[in-house]
Formats: sequence, C-alpha cells, structure tokens
Amino acid sequence: MPQVVTIMVYMMLCLLLVLSAVFMSCFSVVSATVFLSTLTPKFYVALTGTSSLISGLILIFEWWYFRKYGTSFIEQVSLNHLSPWIGGGENPAADNTTASSNNNNNQQSVPECKVWRNPLNLFRGSEYQRLTWSTKKEPLTYYDMNLSAQDHQTFFTCEADAGKPEYEIMQTAWRERNPEVRIKSARSALDLNPECASAYILLAEEECTSIIEVEKKLKIALKHAETNYRRSQVTQHQSSAMEALHRRDTNVFIYIKRRLAMCARKLGKMKEAIKMFRDIFSRYSQ
Repeated sequence: MPQVVTIMVYMMLCLLLVLSAVFMSCFSVVSATVFLSTLTPKFYVALTGTSSLISGLILIFEWWYFRKYGTSFIEQVSLNHLSPWIGGGENPAADNTTASSNNNNNQQSVPECKVWRNPLNLFRGSEYQRLTWSTKKEPLTYYDMNLSAQDHQTFFTCEADAGKPEYEIMQTAWRERNPEVRIKSARSALDLNPECASAYILLAEEECTSIIEVEKKLKIALKHAETNYRRSQVTQHQSSAMEALHRRDTNVFIYIKRRLAMCARKLGKMKEAIKMFRDIFSRYSQ
C-alpha cells in the first residue's frame, strides 16, 4: 500500500511539472497579464475552495497513515525518496569505510544512528507519571508509545511463544494504549505463569511509583529471567525456535540487568551501578 501511494505521488508531481512547462511555453508575459486581468472574483473563490479541499484530503490521508503506521507519510517520502535527489542524504557506507580505514580492520562499521523516543531512559510509572502530575501534561505521545511497543515486541517476544497463554497475553499487552489495561494484562500473565519475566518488566516500568519499588520488582524479574536464560541456553541448538527462545531470554535478562544498574545510579549507588554496567559489557557485548 505505501509503495502504491508513493508511485501515485510521483506521477502527480511529474504531471504538474509537465503542465507547468506547457503553460509557461504557451503563454508569454503579455498574454499572462491579460489572462490574469480577465479573472473574476468567482475564480479566486473557486481556487480557494479547491485548495482547501485538497489540503483537507491530504490532512485526512496523513491522519489515517499516522494511525496505521505510526509515522508521517510526507516525512517518510521526504527523508527516504526526495532528500537523496536534492543532496540532503548522506552515504553511510562511505562514512563507514572511512571510519574503518582509520581504525583497525576488526572493528565493525557503525550502523546508522537510531533516534530513540526515550533519550533519558525514564521509567514510565515512577518518573514520567510524576512529571505528568507536576506539569498536568502528558510527556509521551502516541507516536512515542507506538515505537516503544514495537521495541518491546521485538525484544520480549518470539515465535516459540505460540501456544503459551501468558506470553500471548504479553504480546498484546505491549500494544495496549491504556496503562491500566497493560498492567491488568501483566497481572493476568503472572497468574498463569509466575515466572513470566516480561510481565514483571511491565509492572516495574509502569505500575511502580518510586525507583525503590522499581528496583524490588526488577530483582524478582531478574531471578526468573536468569532461570529462563540458563534453561534455554542448554536447548538453543535443538531447533530454530529454541534458538529464537534463547535470544528472547537473553534480551530480557540483559534488559533487566541494565535497568537495575540504572536504578542503582538513580539511587546514588554509583559503585554498584558501574559494576553492573561493566559486567553487562564484558559478558554480553560480543
């Protein structure tokens, strides 16, 4: 669907360029002046109405596209298709080649930088919620929540979850827009499986109202995540599904340890936080 719409936009732009070229070639400056002088106020009223109608249709399409894909269609077309034509795009491959030649041959090329919606890595319940109470404004937009839900589904779900009710509940819980529904879904998943670490992650992120509560909840999650990690580590080579399961358990385990290190930093336990971050980098950076 987006490819079809993109082709239609390109065809409309080409048609407008051709029509403008024909118009400019057929009318001289004198004839254009005569043409403009013969226009009546009704023409300008019709022109204004037509422009408003087209603008309204574009706005409705943008709203539909944003609700469906979580991003602006015009922005995506400008960045991905039009920007390279006008010289606004960069060549990451050339930059990576230059950087690799300056460094050692074993260093990997730096991937394109991703713009994260949560640059300070704040906790939704204990920090964003406090900000909402103090400013009476919601700091997270629907676009932020949509990107966050996509990341959670990518890292905390896998194909091996099929047929497991607790993990199927968590797959839909990350997409819920209502915080109360998300928390209720996480509790339902824990009722089915008390070792569901991703459910503890959701409760720690959104239900806890202080960093101390978050740390306690994440420590419980870490215990279950480590058990799941070691269990799937033994069976990861049996099939592709088991390999995906181990990858998911690894993501959950590392995520919890990283968030615990951030809790320690926020609580002033700098030595503990540094130790945890060093352990993550030394053991799981490969």
